[in-house]
Amino acid sequence: MRFPIVVHKDACSGYGVTVPDLPGCFSAGDSLDEAIESAREAIACHIEGLLMDGEPIPARALIETHQGNEDYRDGVWAIVAVDVSKLSSETRRINITIPARVLDIVDQAAVREGRSRSGFLAQAALSHVQRKSEGALPGLLTDRPEPSSSYRSSSRRPPGPEDRSE
Repeated sequence: MRFPIVVHKDACSGYGVTVPDLPGCFSAGDSLDEAIESAREAIACHIEGLLMDGEPIPARALIETHQGNEDYRDGVWAIVAVDVSKLSSETRRINITIPARVLDIVDQAAVREGRSRSGFLAQAALSHVQRKSEGALPGLLTDRPEPSSSYRSSSRRPPGPEDRSE
């Protein structure tokens, strides 16, 4: 999906970016290139936030409509492409194995928060990944490739500490 952005240069600082089609979506950079790249990440983060909150993605207007806005008069226009398919809210059925006591804890926490088990686990996983990745979701919010994963697609797994009997 392509989004028009408007870039303003402040005399004493770097470049500021506004995304007219996404109210509240702003970015900045020390150089024009950095500002445009930061805008791509800001757009992806903004859209992901909307999807996570169950909000619709606002309709995009023609760039000519935005160019008529007095707030953007002195700005430089650019178009930023963001692959929103990576941000899809499509759900997939998976099969996982966890200890019964952990499942009980998860179910109790989900009920307390008024969530489904799946919704609770998905949010917990995203929160964990964001904490470990300093706020970014690798491979989802950027065009950079993900680091290789240790995920195995086989249902077999190597024995771990939880398999040892005491």
